[in-house]
Amino acid sequence: MSSEHLLAALEQHFKLRPAEARLLIVGLGATGFSAAQFLQKTPIKFAVIDSRRNPPLIDTLREQMPDVPVFLGGFDQSAFEVATHMLISPGVSLNETAINKAMLAGVTVLSDIDLFACATDKPIIAITGSNGKSTVTTMLGDMANAAGVKTAIGGNLGTPALELLQQHADLYVLELSSFQLERTTALNAKAATVLNLSPDHLDRHEGMVGYAKEKQRIFRGNGAMILNADDEQVLTMRDEQRKCITFSTQHPADFYLQCGETDYLQFGEQTLMRADELRLEGTHNIANALAAIALGYAVGLDIKAMCNALKRFKGLPHRMQKVAESVAGVVWVNDSKATNIGACIAALQGYQRKVILIAGGDGKGADMRELAPAVQAKTKTVILMGKDAELIAQALADCVPIFFAANMKEAVKIAQNQAKTGDVVLLSPACASLDQYKSYLDRGNKFVEAVMEQVPC
Repeated sequence: MSSEHLLAALEQHFKLRPAEARLLIVGLGATGFSAAQFLQKTPIKFAVIDSRRNPPLIDTLREQMPDVPVFLGGFDQSAFEVATHMLISPGVSLNETAINKAMLAGVTVLSDIDLFACATDKPIIAITGSNGKSTVTTMLGDMANAAGVKTAIGGNLGTPALELLQQHADLYVLELSSFQLERTTALNAKAATVLNLSPDHLDRHEGMVGYAKEKQRIFRGNGAMILNADDEQVLTMRDEQRKCITFSTQHPADFYLQCGETDYLQFGEQTLMRADELRLEGTHNIANALAAIALGYAVGLDIKAMCNALKRFKGLPHRMQKVAESVAGVVWVNDSKATNIGACIAALQGYQRKVILIAGGDGKGADMRELAPAVQAKTKTVILMGKDAELIAQALADCVPIFFAANMKEAVKIAQNQAKTGDVVLLSPACASLDQYKSYLDRGNKFVEAVMEQVPC
C-alpha cells in the first residue's frame, strides 16, 4: 500500500494528520521499536517514552534515529501533554496514571496493530484465545504456504507485526494477545477467532468479563468469525449478521471431530483426515487443527493442501513437548507454555493414564480451585513450586498428595522418586514464570536440563 493510502487510513480511523499530529510511543520494547522504525519512514512526528532508565533497545534507537525525542526513567507528564496520539506497547498498562490522564484529556490511543492494518491491503487472519494461539498461528502459516500463498506470521508470536510488512506477503497471520487487542480498533481481519477463554491476566483486566471483552475486539470489522462451539463464552460473541464458521471436538459444528473406532476430522460430510495422522498429542490439539482449517477455509485456502501440511506439523517447543522416555518407562513432557489454568487442564485431559504434575509460579490472580476436578481425575501426585505454591496447595488439598520444591531440579528429583513405569511427568505450571525465571522459555529449558541431567534415558 502506498504512503498516501496509509496516511488516508490513519486520518479516517484516528484523525491523524501529519501536519498536526504529535505521536508518543509509550514503551521501548520490541513493539515500540518496530513502531519507531515504521514511523521514521513517514512524515509523522513522534517521540518515545519509557519508564525504565535503560530499556534494551535505547542505544539502537539513538544510533538509528538521533533526532527522535526520548524520555526515560519515568512517565514525564510533559511528554503526554504535547501528544495528540499515543501508541502504547502491550506491556504497558492503560491504567498508568499519566496514560489515563492523557486519555481523559482526549489523546487518541492506537496500537502497532492499527498501524499495520492501515499499512496493508492484503488479507489478515487474526487469532487470539487463552490457549493455543501460537500453535494455531504457526500451524496456519505452514498450511497457507503449503497451499501456495506467500504468508507471514507474527504479532504476539515472534516478529512484531510492523516488521512483517518487509516480507511483502500475500497473507498475514497474526497472533494477538488481550493486551494488544485492548488498544486496537482498526484491525478488520478477513477471518478472526477467539479459540477459547479461561482465566488469565485477571490482574490486568477487570475479571473474566473484562478479559472476554478485550478478546472480543478481534471481531471488529466485517470479516468471518471462527467460533469454538465447545466454549459457551466464545459462542456468545456470535453475530448473526456476519459469516460465522464453527469448530468442535464435542458438538455439531462446521468442522468437527467424528469419533468411532477411528476418529476423523470432518467438514460436513467430507472426511479430511484421521485424527491419529496429527503428530500432536491431546484433544486440545485436534481443536487447534480444526480451528486452523476453518480459518484457512474462510480465506479460500485449499483444504487438501492444508491437511497435508497438518500431517507434517510437529508442534512448537514448550507446548506438550516430549522431552524423554526414561529406561524405567516414564515419559517426561515439557508444557511450560501452559501459563494459565485452562492450558493446564487441557494438557491433563489429553492423557488416559495418571500424571505426575509439576506446577506453580505466579497465578496472576486466578482461582486455582478451578484446577481441582482435572487434578483429581488425571493426576496421582502434584509437585508445586514458585510464588503461589501455597495458594495452589490450598485449592488442591483434598485431591492428591502434594509435594513442594524450591526449584526445577528439586521438582524433577521428587517426580523421579514418585514415578512408576507407564507414568507421565508433566510440567504444566498453570502459572506465569517471572517469579523465578526470565520467561516460560527459560522455565522449560531448565526443566529439560534437569531431566537430561537426572533421569537415565
